[in-house]
Amino acid sequence: MKAFSTIALTAVLSTSLLSSALVQAKTVSGVELEDNLTIAEQSLSLNGAGVRSKFFMDLYVGSLYIATPATDLTSVLAQPIAVVRLNITSGMITSDKMVDAINEGFDSATDGDISPIQAEITQFMGLFTEEVSKGDQFTFVTHKSAGVTSFKNGVEQATIEGEAFRQALLKIWLGDDPAQKSLRKKMLAK
Repeated sequence: MKAFSTIALTAVLSTSLLSSALVQAKTVSGVELEDNLTIAEQSLSLNGAGVRSKFFMDLYVGSLYIATPATDLTSVLAQPIAVVRLNITSGMITSDKMVDAINEGFDSATDGDISPIQAEITQFMGLFTEEVSKGDQFTFVTHKSAGVTSFKNGVEQATIEGEAFRQALLKIWLGDDPAQKSLRKKMLAK
């Protein structure tokens, strides 16, 4: 039954991501962001979005979609579905650099102890073997009962189960030691 529900959720997520309304909320660093997404028959609204930059270069736009507006991590984690979307805006990001940055993010999100979710992280890192290019879009749909389903450019990559992994992934951008504090502030609409 669990496998069927995961398959059904994945089908709904794929359809929703590909057919989401093209109503634009705002533009951030040249990326047009949608006001709303519908995932698993639940309407999610853009909570906030910002730019991840390094050495004065914009790398990607990170956005957060949730059902109920939130200004803190605890409120986001409590929601049954939260979506983090990354729109790559720099040709400087490669697959290797993406893997390094996300591994660093998991290390920070788990206070240096990734051992409880190492298998899930390894599976997740496998999603970045193909080259990453400017214009790529990664969508991470976090769902309490199904884990994290990852999409690249609207195409499903995989679902990685586990609540601890789901929380650690969200903490990469929204936790106490995020990828970038100004990005966290923007995603949490502060």
